[in-house]
Amino acid sequence: MTPVERWSAVLSRQKPDRIPLFWRATRETLIRVKEYLGISENSELFERLHIDEIVVVFPDYAGPKVKEGYDFFGCGFKDISYGAGVYSECVYHPLAEFETLQEIKRNYKFPSIDWFDFSVIRKQIQGKEHLPIWGGGMEPFLRYTQLRGLEMAMMDLVEKPDIVDYCMEQIFQLYYKITEGIYQQIPGKVLLTMVAEDFGSQESLLFSPGCIREFFLPRMKKMMDLAHQNGAYVITHSDGAIRDIIPDLIECGVDVLDPVQWRCKNMDRASLKKDFGEKICFHGAVDNQYTMPFGSVEEVKKEVIENIKILGENGGYFLGPCHNLQVITPPENIVAMYETAYYEGKQY
Repeated sequence: MTPVERWSAVLSRQKPDRIPLFWRATRETLIRVKEYLGISENSELFERLHIDEIVVVFPDYAGPKVKEGYDFFGCGFKDISYGAGVYSECVYHPLAEFETLQEIKRNYKFPSIDWFDFSVIRKQIQGKEHLPIWGGGMEPFLRYTQLRGLEMAMMDLVEKPDIVDYCMEQIFQLYYKITEGIYQQIPGKVLLTMVAEDFGSQESLLFSPGCIREFFLPRMKKMMDLAHQNGAYVITHSDGAIRDIIPDLIECGVDVLDPVQWRCKNMDRASLKKDFGEKICFHGAVDNQYTMPFGSVEEVKKEVIENIKILGENGGYFLGPCHNLQVITPPENIVAMYETAYYEGKQY
């Protein structure tokens, strides 16, 4: 099977030749693993570890010039070292100074769909039609936290819901139009569209179910409906302990749940598979809190086999790390994860 045939088979609940494997890691980790294997190109790494390469399409930005270190929303970013890795963090929040919705409307211009060049989309998939193509989607509250700052954004949900609703709608409308534009450029080619929001902490939901249903789910459903109308499947990324909201996500139309952080409270793999496995697929689930960075090679192999047995029973599972592999992860653990999954996944 080609990678897109393999992914399509799992999504449509048919039997693939093996379990699909995907890559998710920081840039530093990618470099370290390639050095460990004596490999120079990403394509060599994917071939060596039997990873299905994914093609992500997005229009080119062609709007007003942005300052270095800023994005088209006016948010400023800076590379910050945490000792065990360097991460680009949002350090300037253009809407943080405003107290009222009226101030925002007077002083801030949201990006326009006219600022994007969609003519590049077809070129992005040329020669890659045999690979899974991901395109479109959104994560509007993440963008809102960058515009307002995380602490203020969380307080706004209670104290200034009018600002939240207005800004979230502007963000949603932009990404809805971007997603429409992608589908129009390559009709029927997009396999997966990411409709994401991080709802969970280690122990519980970050927001009340009522808050999620008011501010998040209606727009997520509209985007999911758009994806389905254009023949794409929906993958939803939401970290943490999110079991209580999974039925709502299914009702909205999610097809694939990512990343399945099973060490979080009430995220037991067997229970998730039993209760939701006939309605959604699972994507990820190899633990990145203990097993991958701190476990032994044997512990990695054991967990991979468990995941395939539990989440892969009767299909519906894509195997990979539950979040970005960090640079502290031993390369031998990463190799063990993919090699074990490749050989054990043939029984899938």
